[in-house]
Amino acid sequence: MADSKRAGATDVPSGVAEAALARREVRADAPAAPAWVHRFVWQSLWKLVVVGAVAAVGVVVILSLRHLLGILVVSLFFALAIIPAIEALTSRFHIRRGAAVGIIFLAALVAMILLVVFLIPGIVQFAETVGTRVGDWISQLNAAVDAELVAPGAAEEAVSPILNAASQWGDNVLGALSSGLGLVFDVFTVLTFTFYFAADFPRLMRAIMRRMPPERQAVASWVARTSIEQTGGYFYSRVLLMLICGTGAFFTMLIAGLPLVYALPMALFMGFVSEFIPFIGTYLGAIIPSLVMLAVEGWVPTLILLGYVLIYQQIENYVLNPRLSSKTMELNGAVAFGGAMAGGAIAGPMGAFMALPVAALITAIGKNTGRTYEVLEDTDGDGLPDGSGPTDGAPAATRAPAPQD
Repeated sequence: MADSKRAGATDVPSGVAEAALARREVRADAPAAPAWVHRFVWQSLWKLVVVGAVAAVGVVVILSLRHLLGILVVSLFFALAIIPAIEALTSRFHIRRGAAVGIIFLAALVAMILLVVFLIPGIVQFAETVGTRVGDWISQLNAAVDAELVAPGAAEEAVSPILNAASQWGDNVLGALSSGLGLVFDVFTVLTFTFYFAADFPRLMRAIMRRMPPERQAVASWVARTSIEQTGGYFYSRVLLMLICGTGAFFTMLIAGLPLVYALPMALFMGFVSEFIPFIGTYLGAIIPSLVMLAVEGWVPTLILLGYVLIYQQIENYVLNPRLSSKTMELNGAVAFGGAMAGGAIAGPMGAFMALPVAALITAIGKNTGRTYEVLEDTDGDGLPDGSGPTDGAPAATRAPAPQD
């Protein structure tokens, strides 16, 4: 019996071995894969590795140069914004393109110098006014609530460092600028790229279009021209609205009794912030002038200024903006609001400022590309908008007009 058990134990492995040999012979007899399959697999793997490595290097390079890329985008935006003025100068006065760019830069520099000249005395005088009146304000506040909420001495001690810093900043503008050398360098870099983009824009477009087939050159030229029209129209409409808003605010402040040394810089500030920050700029631009008015003149003049802000906002929304936008930049309100929110989330205030012309450009491209079809509306339930029903029993959808390019 022991011998039979050993024999049975040896029979099973021999059967397994024979089956394995049979499978091996079948695999040996099977035709081998063609050589091109192996080459394709290895080439695909190597291409995948190379593409992944190049993509990784590209991401690292872009992350390293993201600051420079942001400067280039901002510079291109400002270049597109001033190109209409450059073309107007070159066509009307027959001057060179570089000279026209220089004239625009010189005008902007003069405007900035005048802004600083008018702004510094207002800052210094406001600091002195607050320093002399803060004690009276605290006393009036304590008397109004019939309790000593803030000790007058503590309030003066808390405010004095801020007032001293403001006075020193107004007396030493160069020192304030030197403390932000990085920002100054970025500003000069943006100005330099803006100058070259604006002065050499036709040459840059020709260099790009030489690399395109003729049918794409027309598309590229249309996109460039539309970009200039949308960006330039938006920028100049904002400048015009800034002048209107600032002028109205200036005379309102003078009528309310605010001295000229405050009224002029505050009006410039209100006009700039109100028009170059989308949607909420009017209210943000009114905060600081209202605080200055409250500190210098009191409650009644401040309420007059706030009344002007509310009235002007309605006039701008329902009268000025529709008329200017119809001539410069057509953009749906919801698209504009969404674009401003997206731009602000991506690049902060500058992104929100640049988002509107970009959204207008994308909208214009969407309207002028692709196929469009006439919409068949069934107004009475049995036919087309004019009341005529389909003929020969054919459904209206089968008689749709041919697509229009």
